[in-house]
Amino acid sequence: MKLMKSKAESSGAPGRRTLAGAVALGLGVVAVWVPGAQADTFKYAHPGDTVVGVPFYIKSRKHDTLLDIGRQNQVGYQDMEQANPKVNMWAPRPDSEVLVPTLYVLPNTPHTGIVLNRPEMHLYFYPPGKPDEVQNYPISVGREGWSTPLGTYTIASKVKDPTWTPPASIRAEHAAEGDILPAVVPAGPDNPLGPYAMRLSVPSYLIHGTDKPWGLGMPVSHGCIRMNNEGIIELFPQVPTGTTVTIVDQPYKVGWLGDDLYLEVHSDDKSRLRPARSVIPESVASTQGLEMDWPAVERAIKENTGLPQMVGSRRGLNDPLYLRNAF
Repeated sequence: MKLMKSKAESSGAPGRRTLAGAVALGLGVVAVWVPGAQADTFKYAHPGDTVVGVPFYIKSRKHDTLLDIGRQNQVGYQDMEQANPKVNMWAPRPDSEVLVPTLYVLPNTPHTGIVLNRPEMHLYFYPPGKPDEVQNYPISVGREGWSTPLGTYTIASKVKDPTWTPPASIRAEHAAEGDILPAVVPAGPDNPLGPYAMRLSVPSYLIHGTDKPWGLGMPVSHGCIRMNNEGIIELFPQVPTGTTVTIVDQPYKVGWLGDDLYLEVHSDDKSRLRPARSVIPESVASTQGLEMDWPAVERAIKENTGLPQMVGSRRGLNDPLYLRNAF
């Protein structure tokens, strides 16, 4: 089953949604998108839900890349690559059906402040005073040897138009490649920190904009969290100093959408995928009335698409609304 954009929508900017709300795929998923906003802002369809969003297909246009479509829809490189394994990332054929995987299992953390899940490379923001709402942004995290630290921190300070003072280690790394960095990079369009930066309570780590937006959804930073400039411009004024920032490593996320159980997989090592029975907590698998679809769990782990897959239901697996392999 596919949710296709109208011809008029598909002929505009690639993939940017201007719907006020949608219910799609028979899932009861309610998503709220505000024209001109840069976040994907979702409201929960049912109290207690931990799955939000609506995935959809869009037809690519001539000269579109999957990165273009992803950037217009607040999803990054990894999202688009995992969800579209048969579509060329850099040169999809015109009118190719491209899946925009905007369906998410929320990380297993308190729904407060900022939450980053390192394997999926997304940032979740729970706006204070709006308990039924969550915002979602793609990010870049630290590459191998420069891992973004796990733990619970706070926003220690905020800066508009930051200057960048690259540490000696980064200057030496660039110098070894023949690129001489200045001691201080002034604010402006070529500043790697973008227009805003928020410093964490752990020294040397920031959430900031970027002068390289096409790197979102990749582990390419020196440990900082990069957002696209549109996203940081929107998020910055909403986040007061002292806001909690929780950074987790959850490659397997399990969550509820009404009576249905979903599994979302982001494993970076397919040779070490976990067995099906180990990724569904016993406390969840033993939920009263839940019928588990263990073959669906195995498929979700093996396919590793990054898109939540329905793996059980309290309505029973024979219920006509239980959709197997919708994508």
